[in-house]
Amino acid sequence: MVIRQFFILLLLAIGVVNPAFALTKIEATVDRNPVMLGEYFVLNISVDDEIDTGKLDTSALLRDFIVGRTSVSRSTQIMNFDAVKETRWQVLLAPKQKGQLTIPAFSIDGINSAPIPLQVVETGSQPAQMNNLFIDAKVSTDEAYVGQLITYKVKLYLAVELQRGVLSAPVIEGGQIKQIGEDKDGSEIVDGRRYRVIERTYGIIPDLPGQINIKGATFAGDVLVESQRRGGMFGFNESRPMQAGAPSLTVQVNPAPASFQGQWLVADLVVLKETFPEDITEFTVGSPITRTITLLASNADENSLPDISQALPDELKLYPEKPQRQTFVREAQIVSQYSISSAIVPSKAGTFILPEVKIPWWNPHLKRQETATLPARTIVVKGGIVSDMPAEPTWQVNSTTDSGWSWVSSVLATLWLVTLIVWLITFIAWRRALKNQITAPIALNSAPATAVTSLQGLEQACASGDVSHIMLQLQRYFSELEQTPMTLDKIAERSLPLAQAIQQLQLAAYGAKADVNHTDNATTNTSSANQHLSAQCTALLNVVKAYKRQHSKPKSAPLSPLNPQ
Repeated sequence: MVIRQFFILLLLAIGVVNPAFALTKIEATVDRNPVMLGEYFVLNISVDDEIDTGKLDTSALLRDFIVGRTSVSRSTQIMNFDAVKETRWQVLLAPKQKGQLTIPAFSIDGINSAPIPLQVVETGSQPAQMNNLFIDAKVSTDEAYVGQLITYKVKLYLAVELQRGVLSAPVIEGGQIKQIGEDKDGSEIVDGRRYRVIERTYGIIPDLPGQINIKGATFAGDVLVESQRRGGMFGFNESRPMQAGAPSLTVQVNPAPASFQGQWLVADLVVLKETFPEDITEFTVGSPITRTITLLASNADENSLPDISQALPDELKLYPEKPQRQTFVREAQIVSQYSISSAIVPSKAGTFILPEVKIPWWNPHLKRQETATLPARTIVVKGGIVSDMPAEPTWQVNSTTDSGWSWVSSVLATLWLVTLIVWLITFIAWRRALKNQITAPIALNSAPATAVTSLQGLEQACASGDVSHIMLQLQRYFSELEQTPMTLDKIAERSLPLAQAIQQLQLAAYGAKADVNHTDNATTNTSSANQHLSAQCTALLNVVKAYKRQHSKPKSAPLSPLNPQ
């Protein structure tokens, strides 16, 4: 009895696994009817068997429809030992014309589906509540110039849950296109229905004059829609392919006006700014001055911003870094930025003018040329060559009469108090020190005690790696050592090794800096430049200490002949 039941179950199992199936029906349905012209809808075709998917011929649809993506799925259901198999096609279609169309019947293995009458209405004739997914796009202007940045904003409206999808960029000829910023995800209510809205911004830059056609952005993906299972009590979410496209747009592009002078730049607004050490009124020879110039342009491409050149006097050495370009969105406006930082190193004392910087640009709204200007700036540099300073008065008592000296002193005191009061106080103090040295001479072969402290300050400055501080401490040390004001030029005149050490330190600090910023491997090159600067600091210290030993070495007077002739 048990063996008999076992064989019955085995036969039933074999019958379930290997039933004899045959195609008996084909069903074709659409997800909505009517549909709008140009709008994609889904054609579902299903058969009650697992068959080769290539047996379905959809070429007849090409006459009246745009055929999009086609997806295929297979399923098998077993209920009460009965197996039901199904093969399903989902085809995206968009009607080419409005009116009454017919989806033709499909035939597989002699089995035919029923044709489907389809009504196609004008775009926008249906209420928005009927649209589960649509795209809207607009441009910032209908008329532009060559090289002008045209903003193209596209919005994808979703009333159903998005499973996966791709939003493709618009297609244009005769221009460049790139995405600007990140996608924005929000929500809007359209005609009383809430939509999830995905917004993306593109920048279009036309290369040639004339009319350019913008083929709208497109979306293709899968969404989840609620569906009712046949014969079931409960609904479920079904993945359904969907496709939509934005309408095409045209923009008239004008050439650059022949009257424009300068490098062509078109923008809504252009501004020049600079960052400069405003808290310093006087600068020192050899000390770098950091200056950053920034060019900002609204609704312009960053690559169209011109390079900024600075024409400085010959006494000011310029060491520019690699310029930086970027684009960002601020208050719904696209802003492009060009920024360049430079180290300005004065090689001579005096008053110098940093010339104004001008950038011409074209205003497309007012249709005229305008100029962004950075005003000129005057700087005062101290510690240079003595010949550049006001002439020194002659203070010997025997060179002039008392009345003449009194008149000259009054004039000089008035002039110097107005223009160089700080320099005068320092100069008088040094001159008094020199007079004291003449009246009560100090042994030249012994350095002042304060020079030892200045040498320690120079060593600490070298350890910090701050070139400006090193040059300042070097001048202070030699001024105390020589008991007279010493500039870098005067220090260099003391010996050839000193001149070479100062020059090599300046080149290591500023010349190498410009080269490092132009390389791709900035981290490695920066480390190498720091090591080179440290080596030059060590070399400078060795030269200074050697000069100190030579300076403090007593000079031996030649011996008189023991046996004079």
